[in-house]
Amino acid sequence: MSIHAVKRSQCHLAWDNSIAPVLRVKSGEIVTFDCLDASNGQITPDSTVDAIKSLVFSQLDQVNGPVFVEGAAPGDTLQIDVLRVAPAPWGWTACIPGFGLLTDEFPEPALKIWELDTENMVTYFDKEKTIRIPLRPFAGEMGVAPGKEGAFSTIPPYATGGNIDTKHLSAGATLFLPVEVEGALFSIGDGHAVQGDGEVCGTAIETPMTVSVRLTVRKDRPYIKTPHFTTPKVNIQDEEYYCTTGVDADMREATRAAVRNMIDFLCAEHALDRVAAYMLCSVAADLRLHEVVDMPNYVVGMMIPRSILGASTPSESKL
Repeated sequence: MSIHAVKRSQCHLAWDNSIAPVLRVKSGEIVTFDCLDASNGQITPDSTVDAIKSLVFSQLDQVNGPVFVEGAAPGDTLQIDVLRVAPAPWGWTACIPGFGLLTDEFPEPALKIWELDTENMVTYFDKEKTIRIPLRPFAGEMGVAPGKEGAFSTIPPYATGGNIDTKHLSAGATLFLPVEVEGALFSIGDGHAVQGDGEVCGTAIETPMTVSVRLTVRKDRPYIKTPHFTTPKVNIQDEEYYCTTGVDADMREATRAAVRNMIDFLCAEHALDRVAAYMLCSVAADLRLHEVVDMPNYVVGMMIPRSILGASTPSESKL
């Protein structure tokens, strides 16, 4: 069986079925992609916040590919087995004006450069406060070309995949995408070293990456009309969480409140400033729907592992 590679330079900035494939593979073959980070190289380990102020937005969220998978036809399903994801030894998280769940409350640009220990698969948010975050890398962008003609931004998610930003698509996961064009035209990118469910500030720990996937055409799953996936084993190791909630008749406002309340907790109990707390929520805390049936209000929660926070403050140690 052949093993194929897609170079870092073989990328594109829109989902468009008119883009010529950079590679043709047989069903069941493995492809390794070398991907830049979501800034398309505009942010480096030496960058300052000025890099956020000067971002060229039209160059963000490039994806590598597309790859033509022989035998794939409209109505089929493309199975993507994620075999290996390797992040770079650095990454970045930013508050980008206009992006994020609380963008109106965080209008100023901010940038954090992370050192990633890729041998032990861990990073430190703040060594003095012992905020230690295990790495779980994945590709935020995985998608196939849409059947509709035209160029579609790589920033949103679609029924055919795209920027789905789902942290469970790490090595060992399998993603299923509906095929709408001949060959499927699969592309991938947007490396994340780790992310909380929701990616609330609009960025995770963004990082260059190499990722290997197996691409297989499935003729037996006509019911797949949106991304479906299976996860690798999820081992929480008897984890304990601190959870904040938002309660509102508007689900988005309930979500915003849950995040806002977690920021307040992190500032009060762990002496973080609000920007740092917002970034930590995006990287390490998970949004959950707790209650959706007792109208008129929804309950949305944000959960953060207590183990990453290190030493508790006196008030939290009583919990």
